[in-house]
This record gives sequence, C-alpha cells and structure tokens, in this order.
Amino acid sequence: MNDENLNIREDGRGPEDLRQVDFQRRFTRYAEGSVLVSFGHTRVLCNASVEDGVPPFLRGEGRGWVTAEYSMLPRATHTRSPREAARGKIGGRTHEIQRLIGRSMRAVIDLKSLGERTVLIDCDVLQADGGTRTAAITGAFVALADAVGGLLEKGLLAESPIRDSVAAVSAGILKGRPLLDLNYEEDFRAAVDMNYVITGDGRFVEIQGTAEEEPFTLQEMDALRDLALKGCRDLAHLQKICLER
Repeated sequence: MNDENLNIREDGRGPEDLRQVDFQRRFTRYAEGSVLVSFGHTRVLCNASVEDGVPPFLRGEGRGWVTAEYSMLPRATHTRSPREAARGKIGGRTHEIQRLIGRSMRAVIDLKSLGERTVLIDCDVLQADGGTRTAAITGAFVALADAVGGLLEKGLLAESPIRDSVAAVSAGILKGRPLLDLNYEEDFRAAVDMNYVITGDGRFVEIQGTAEEEPFTLQEMDALRDLALKGCRDLAHLQKICLER
C-alpha cells in the first residue's frame, strides 16, 4: 500500500476532511428557526422557539436568555434505546450535552440586546453516526440565526444581537493518525477523542478531550487543535452560505 492510500479513510475521506455537511432550513412549519443538519449519516433536527419573558433568576435585569434541550430518538442508533421520559429522568450525558449547546449559543449572542425574551433550542437526534453534539451545536446556530432574523423582520429588534457564528467539530487519533470529524466507527476505535466548539473568528468556547488508551502528547494535541480550527472555519463558511440563501 502506498503513502497516498494510507491517508484515505474507510469512507474515502482524507485526514483533514469533514463529512458531507448539509443544512435544510425551515424544516418544520411552526418553529421560528428550524434546521435539519447532517454530518454524513448523523442527522439532528434543531428547532429554535422564541418566547416572551425570561427565567425567574433573570427577571428585571433587561436581558434575555438562550437555552437548549437535547434528546436522541429511540431508534437513532443500531439498537433501540428507551426514551428518557419513560425512565423518569434525564441521563447525565444528555444533561451535559444540552448545557454545552446552551453555553455555545450564549457565547455569540448579546443577551442585553436580545431583550427580555428566551430562545429555546430543541436538538433531536434522528440518526446517530458519531458527532451528534457537534452537529447539534453547528445546526443550533443556524436555527438561532433564523429565529433572530424573524425578530428583526417583525421590528421587534433594532439590530441583531448575534456577534459571531459558532460551530463544533470532533477530532481524534486513530492508529496514530490525527483525523477530523470522526464517524461512529472511528470514534469507537479512536485512542484519543476530542470535541471543539469554536467561534467564527477562531476563539474557543469549549474543548473536551479524553485519552482512551495511552496519554497523548502536546504535539498530538496541537495537531488535533489545528484540525479542529480548519474544520470549524469550513463549517462557519457553510453556515454563512446557508444563511445567505
């Protein structure tokens, strides 16, 4: 096998390639912002709803709130998982991811300019093939932008409170190679798995990383960071094209 073939992944991508990314805006009829985002075979429906008023801890402060909920449909994966509502409580992973989505959106919006209203973003995983949280964050921003656009069109906001875009991508090390945007099989076998949330101007909102086997080196961490910066630049470009249509 030559060196060129060594750089080709099982799905035909190179180490620095994203999966095919697609945004279908206005996917549902009633939500103020609605996007079906696809990262390869991973598909997440992101709906943004705007409500007047804010949570009790923000009342009277003259600023808004953005929050998120995340769930995975029972047959989003190879085998059926029970609905968390049927178990009577939200799992730790779900709680962590929905808090991450909310933090990521709040990092790029001026809550004071939003006024005393709340944007709730529901991210429902229809099909999972790795990277559900990163796809959810990337799609949630497009849904948020559409919801804010509706407020601007109605004259409820004088200017957009959105200061920058935000996207997320995974990166990991598999068989000694740094790879961008892992699918499920790659993620399952990866020695290192990291998730990055990065703004359009290249600032970091959050970095999550774990070594599954051997600890990773500073050089490996730098290589993954550089892959993630490239991936999020590409995602920010795709978000911009989508929102300009």
